[in-house]
Amino acid sequence: MSVHLILFLAFGAVCVAGAVNLLAQRHPINGALSLIAVMAALAGEYLLLGAEFVAAVQVIVYAGAIMVLFVFTIMLLNAGVEERTKDSRVAILLGVPGVLLGGVLVGWVVLRHSGTEAVPAGALPGDPATIGQLLFHEFLLPFEITSVLILIAIMGAVVLAGKPATSPAGKVEE
Repeated sequence: MSVHLILFLAFGAVCVAGAVNLLAQRHPINGALSLIAVMAALAGEYLLLGAEFVAAVQVIVYAGAIMVLFVFTIMLLNAGVEERTKDSRVAILLGVPGVLLGGVLVGWVVLRHSGTEAVPAGALPGDPATIGQLLFHEFLLPFEITSVLILIAIMGAVVLAGKPATSPAGKVEE
């Protein structure tokens, strides 16, 4: 087994463990921290695949900016510990076989294609100049729409977390 494959499997294990921990957490802040671990491990996967720019964007944009926004929103909303309900029979009957089938399928794909040859550096398009050209010319409108939607989500979180206004008499105004 090559070092490359060992590192790939290790980062994949961290991704899966972080995702499972995300689902198992009861406190939203701990779940957000688990999601940061998943995103950092994904950046490691991208580095191993030779996509340095995508790895840097993964860390800077997703693990950095977006997760700071998530944590800020969670703290702003003062979200407490999640209340659990009784287990659903449908989730158990469909979820457990689905997870097992997905795990077997991923394992089969990894083992079957682990001997493929690496693509030489620079063989695929994706240098930062090309990505910047695409992002800020051809895909400028979707990029800006996404930023406006994120801004609207932040404003909605602030409005939802705001305390109701009180009148001088101390009564809550509607």
